[in-house]
Amino acid sequence: MQSINGVLSRQFYPQATAMTEIALVLVCKRPSSGLAKQRLAASLGREAAERIAEALLACALEDADDWDGPVVIAPAHPSDHAWADTLLPRSRPKVRIQPQAAGNLGQRLNGLDRELRRMGLEQLVYIGSDAPALTPVDYAAVNNALSAHDSVLMPAEDGGVVLMASRHEWPMLGGLPWSTARLGTALADCCRAGGQSVATLKHGFDVDEHGDLVRLATALRMDQRPARRVLHALACDLVQQGQPREAGHV
Repeated sequence: MQSINGVLSRQFYPQATAMTEIALVLVCKRPSSGLAKQRLAASLGREAAERIAEALLACALEDADDWDGPVVIAPAHPSDHAWADTLLPRSRPKVRIQPQAAGNLGQRLNGLDRELRRMGLEQLVYIGSDAPALTPVDYAAVNNALSAHDSVLMPAEDGGVVLMASRHEWPMLGGLPWSTARLGTALADCCRAGGQSVATLKHGFDVDEHGDLVRLATALRMDQRPARRVLHALACDLVQQGQPREAGHV
């Protein structure tokens, strides 16, 4: 498979050096029963929600393994460092594990971003583990936009963001309305207020609720990437099971 970022590194950044490589940062939680995908668990049951969370993470790792530049896996808790260290092949170069610190999501992203830039990384593309419809074309659009703008955002249709990237340190994000439909607009406004130019790309979607599985099954129908095939089959199976079940039942 042709590497996601390699296309951009050669086509748009022929003069790129190690210090200007674009790094992919995967911000993730360790899937565990009772904690994974709470909104999905409320309708599908805990076991099904955990299976979805694991399949979603596998898709994000598929992108990380195919990335041509540095990769950072940022688990939610320092205690998950050893777990995160097992997620990509040992032979895969340029992988760092950098756990998130305490705080709300905005505060954790600020702390993570500062630490990664202190390590010498400059251009950072942040993804979560709940947007498996991202494609190499999307990553190419992000990387291309990042060559002309300080920050790049891919909004989610529910008002959040699917992906966020920047060439500079993020402004203070702790006060933003995380996990609300106002986040995407607030994040763009925050970046502009901090003096950054912002490119906003086409809308994507993430997977948070039972209804998202129908959209997911359609979006991945022709996707031949192995982890996407597994997720597609799982989503179709759960959709075909009919009405969501009560919380706590599987």
